[in-house]
Amino acid sequence: MRIHNLYVDEKGETHFRDVEIELTETGPDGTISKLLPATGIIFRMTPGDWVCDWHSTTRRQYVVNLDAPHQVTASDGETRIIGAGEIYLVEDLHGKGHLSQGLGKLRHSLMIPID
Repeated sequence: MRIHNLYVDEKGETHFRDVEIELTETGPDGTISKLLPATGIIFRMTPGDWVCDWHSTTRRQYVVNLDAPHQVTASDGETRIIGAGEIYLVEDLHGKGHLSQGLGKLRHSLMIPID
C-alpha cells in the first residue's frame, strides 16, 4: 500500500516521497500490515476554505483523509493533492515546513500520532 510521506532533509528543506507499507498477512478479512505503533487518534474537521501558511508539524503523525482532498506544498516547491481515502505521514518537525489548504469541501480526517 503506497502512502505519501512529507519529510525534512539535513538542510531543513521539506520533500515528498512515496512510502510502501508492506502488507504481510492474508486472512478471511483481507491482507493486512504488521501492527504499527501509535499513541492515539484525533478526529478533525477542516473547512473547505482553510489555509495554513508555512508551518512544521507539531508531531510525527499519519493523516487519513476520509471524505475530501486537500493540497500540501513542500518547501522544495512540490505540491500534492492528498485525495479522499489517501494517507500521508507528516514528519517535518523542523526546517522550512509546508503549506496546507482546503480545496473547497469540508474535510473529515483522522490524525494518528506516532513516536
